[in-house]
Amino acid sequence: MPLPDTFYCAQQINIPPELPDILKDFTKAAIRTQPKDLLQWSTAYFSALSKGECLPVKDRLELNVATQKTDTGLTPGLLKILHKQLSPKTTCSKEELQAKWKGLCLPVAQLETLLSLGSFGSDIDWMEFFALGCSALGGTLISSLKFACEILTEDEMGGAAKIPFDTFVRLYTYLAQLDGDVPQERIDNFLGTLQPQVDLQHGMIKPLDFIYWDDVASAP
Repeated sequence: MPLPDTFYCAQQINIPPELPDILKDFTKAAIRTQPKDLLQWSTAYFSALSKGECLPVKDRLELNVATQKTDTGLTPGLLKILHKQLSPKTTCSKEELQAKWKGLCLPVAQLETLLSLGSFGSDIDWMEFFALGCSALGGTLISSLKFACEILTEDEMGGAAKIPFDTFVRLYTYLAQLDGDVPQERIDNFLGTLQPQVDLQHGMIKPLDFIYWDDVASAP
């Protein structure tokens, strides 16, 4: 086999000066996010990077998830990524959601279940889908709202996890009405009970303001 006509030395290979930083950031992002399929996630990562879009990267490593041997599907960290990617617009297309979901290596069956529960068409109200995502994380309506606060809050990690009460009202009302077993009177009573504390907090609510309702709901 004849030797190639051209030989390359180190001086002839042009390495972009920004490449080391790009690779360093990518490595850190992969370690934090712990994708199930590194190749599939990498495609989504560099596609978003090239378009200047929100990267599919967790804010921090979810240790309890990273040590599990089986795929558990959606996690708070992954739902937060989806929220960052899709919440800037009021609605998103089903195709766009499917692409972002796939980029995070999440189970297609879980997405189809959530889409079916919400009876979504081609255009999806993001906050309604977000609410259903929280319900997939929480075993009860109240625990779903707790996850919503922890994901949406601008407080530092370990803080009170406050969110605007109007956002809370929208999420709670949607999930309660979707459940079908929560009468409107109970919805109004629950929100009315929270209002005095919300007023003291300048229109904000935190999980400690409502978490005890899980105990009330389960009491005989």
